[in-house]
Amino acid sequence: MTATLQARRAAAAAGPDRILVVTVAALLSGGIVMVFSASIATDSATLDTNFGPLLRQLAHLGLGLALLGLCARLKLDWLQRASRMLLLAGMAALVAVLLPGVGVEVNGSLRWLEFGGVRVQPSEAVKIAAVIYFADYFARKYEQLHRFRVGVINAGLAAGAIGFLLLLEPDFGAATVIAATVAGMMFIAGVKLWHFCAGIGAAGGLLTALAWMEPYRVKRLLAHRDPWADPFDGGFQLVQALIAIGRGEWFGAGLGNSIQKLFYLPHAATDFLAAVIAEELGAAGVFAALLLYAALLWRAFAIGRRGLAQGHRFAAFLAQGIGLLFTLQAAVHIGVNTGLLPTKGLTLPLLSYGGSSLLSSMAAVGLLFAADRHTRARPPKLSSPGPAPAPSPPSLPSPARGRS
Repeated sequence: MTATLQARRAAAAAGPDRILVVTVAALLSGGIVMVFSASIATDSATLDTNFGPLLRQLAHLGLGLALLGLCARLKLDWLQRASRMLLLAGMAALVAVLLPGVGVEVNGSLRWLEFGGVRVQPSEAVKIAAVIYFADYFARKYEQLHRFRVGVINAGLAAGAIGFLLLLEPDFGAATVIAATVAGMMFIAGVKLWHFCAGIGAAGGLLTALAWMEPYRVKRLLAHRDPWADPFDGGFQLVQALIAIGRGEWFGAGLGNSIQKLFYLPHAATDFLAAVIAEELGAAGVFAALLLYAALLWRAFAIGRRGLAQGHRFAAFLAQGIGLLFTLQAAVHIGVNTGLLPTKGLTLPLLSYGGSSLLSSMAAVGLLFAADRHTRARPPKLSSPGPAPAPSPPSLPSPARGRS
């Protein structure tokens, strides 16, 4: 039996990372509970209306589990070869959103495509496609990342093209999360520190300029500084979120007992779910969610470390990129809810309500399991044998001694 086959059988017997399985299951279970709690009292008392969001989320979860299983079985070699096509397909979907009569506008933003009455948000899938593409890019160019053009400029141009399309929708939140994730992957891949700092400085300056070019973004920034100055307009969302967090204190008002979700807090089950968690479960509930995301990041980086030790850089960068994507988006969501960051529409991965968000997150988790399986199935590196010792010359027969 070959070493590769032995490693694959051992990986199959060991199963997936148990800590990762428990972490994802805890996030999904908590998400179902909190989506139900945040959306149960948003309309009349009819059963269909009250349980509608929960039933839709359960349907999305069922589809997401099937997608997770499919992605977990993908061969990473095939995925790496398809990385550029996946990103191009995602960018084509972003372009389609902007076409008149094709994209669906909601609340002033063109972020959705509609197929037979079902709306999908391409930016959610583009996040995953971007992680796959840059994992492949940094793996292929690993030996050249010390060059500024390869390590920073080329990667920055690709990320900039994605960000440009997202800003046209506009979706500043998704653009920021993708930029931050790519920057983290760039740093992990080993780009020179001063190259990295120069690229981050340029990207930060560009994002700041773009933020100040749009009046509604300026309004959000000013409202973020002092939301109480305009509590019924620009600062309304943040004020309601802060009231919810303050009411929850350390251990919350009790599951289902949020008052702010009753028509006061906009998008309670999506963009401001952390505020509902804080009101009902207190700071302890928010810390528990943060610990779960930290555990997910820990296991993703453990998979990445194992992949790097085996020389499979694509699997390593893919796992680390997915871990960064989840934790950075969760950090931005919680930062927005607590007033640490300006208001922007971002869901809490695996917890918030939303079909596109949940399905893309489940696909990302499946790829994380695929990276885990792939690195477990690779045979351990054998120590390279040293040079064979030179053959000793044949011994010559000793001359015969004469008899005395």
